[in-house]
Amino acid sequence: MCGCRPARMRERRKMAEITGPKAPRDPEKKRKSFYIMRNKDIAGSPQPDGRGIQFIYQNDGRMIGSARLVGGIQDREMLKLLETTEGLRRLVHSIGVSVETQDPGETVEFAFQMYGKRDLYGSGTTLRLPVRGDGMEAVLELDACQWSDDDDIPGQMRFTFEKAGTLGVASVRFYLRDGFDAPEPEEEGKVDFSSPCYQEMLEKSLMQTGNNARLKKALAKARWGEDVTVAFIGGSITQGAGAIPIHTKCYAYLTFQGLCRITGRGTEDNLHYSKAGVGGTPSELGMLRYERDVLKDGAAEPDIVVVEFAVNDEGDETKGECYDSLVRKILSAPNRPAVILEFAVFTNDWNLQERLRCVGEAYDLPMVSTRDAVVEQFYKKPGQGRVVSKNQFFYDTFHPTNIGHRVMADCLLHLIETVDAQPIQEDTLELDKIQPPKGGEFEKVRLLDRSQNGAGAKIDCGGFFGTDEELQAVERDLDLTLTPQFPYNWMHRGGEGDGRPFAMEITCTALLLIYKDSASNQVGQAEVFVDGEKVLLADPHLNGWTHCNPLICFRGRERRSYHVEVRMAPGQEDKDFTILGFGYVE
Repeated sequence: MCGCRPARMRERRKMAEITGPKAPRDPEKKRKSFYIMRNKDIAGSPQPDGRGIQFIYQNDGRMIGSARLVGGIQDREMLKLLETTEGLRRLVHSIGVSVETQDPGETVEFAFQMYGKRDLYGSGTTLRLPVRGDGMEAVLELDACQWSDDDDIPGQMRFTFEKAGTLGVASVRFYLRDGFDAPEPEEEGKVDFSSPCYQEMLEKSLMQTGNNARLKKALAKARWGEDVTVAFIGGSITQGAGAIPIHTKCYAYLTFQGLCRITGRGTEDNLHYSKAGVGGTPSELGMLRYERDVLKDGAAEPDIVVVEFAVNDEGDETKGECYDSLVRKILSAPNRPAVILEFAVFTNDWNLQERLRCVGEAYDLPMVSTRDAVVEQFYKKPGQGRVVSKNQFFYDTFHPTNIGHRVMADCLLHLIETVDAQPIQEDTLELDKIQPPKGGEFEKVRLLDRSQNGAGAKIDCGGFFGTDEELQAVERDLDLTLTPQFPYNWMHRGGEGDGRPFAMEITCTALLLIYKDSASNQVGQAEVFVDGEKVLLADPHLNGWTHCNPLICFRGRERRSYHVEVRMAPGQEDKDFTILGFGYVE
């Protein structure tokens, strides 16, 4: 035994020399940090190559809003630094990213793109970091990255999955450089949707049930087995932004599912669902696309229409008249549909319900306010009346999470259930006897594009003979495939054609131009002339992304024929410009 012992000891020492751990590096000191995203659902939207990508935009104040909302940052200097790439690099030492998917071995690529000064999408730095789907954090140190001299602002984050439709949960946090501080993240409990406090939230959302005749008629039709269509029109929240997946977890579809439950019917029976949300657009565009997107050019006849533009209409030129006109347009349909007004909310507790609620009051319509439901309780402590935190409710500065979309749907369903329990009233609405509270000049506005000429207009497209296929596109109804907006357009391609203007003779009292916004440097400005007088300069760079933009050329004029021309602005003849369509009032 004694002779064997030294040999075994030598063997153990040899094994230790081969397999033992090397001396660890000095540990990285724990840095202060804050979250930009924290436990947010993500999903891979289908791409042409079969991959899936979740886009999360950070420009236009979104990153600053997330730093406040998710990270609890209030320091003005720190928030100011987040406005530019230069400031971001001064503030942030490294970025930590974690993703959890069903397959822990899956690799997800995280990308953080800086927008460029010369070329918004092409000349800035894109940081890339492979992250495993096991929930472990991967860290990217900013000083180890190569940066472009043309970086301007933080633009967008992307999570790229190998396959479309992949779901995950992601967190992104910024580790700070020395000298900066951040609060510890607040622990959040699970939202209790069955609690008395949640029920109190729903009750606060109910602004008024209004005259219930049309809504109760639609509910009765559904129960009798007759065809009933439930439609939703609005902006990006109605499109489903922030919902994962966007088509089945958005407030619109959740509301539709709840209505199926209330009536005991479903899509396999007689209920039909229509979702017509377009991101970043106001009721000024909604009133122009209502016949196409909701009525399907006469093929559909909705029985219930939910209108959601309360956080999109700040840019409405008429300050409410387009909203009023859209509501009147819907109400005037021969089948007398029910209209429900939904007032959503942003993270700064803002919406336009003070401006727009008078429309619902004038026509005695059902109205629901998400703002009234959630804002007051946001500022209560957990256990003292707070049901859902801002971070749980909002995906970003503008859009709800799955929880937020559910709250919106539950508010609408609370209204519907309340109306369902009431005795039916007489449908006394007579539009022609009600003075439009905001004005109804555009109630009968119609869309004119390249596919139709209901106005009897005489059109010479001149140098605008092309068709633009790079358009804003959205998920419609239950379809995840993106539907291009205004595909029947007229495009001026710089350097092509003879330089002639787009010319049109049209008889009307009011006219709107719909054109495409873009961030491309190849896109230029165009001028609109009516009977030789310049009435409008259309600048596609004002919004800075691929987007549909309506503007009024003229209104309140005598009904007669007008000669309208769209010309490239002086010095812009070698640029592109796309006329998506026109709105006209006969």
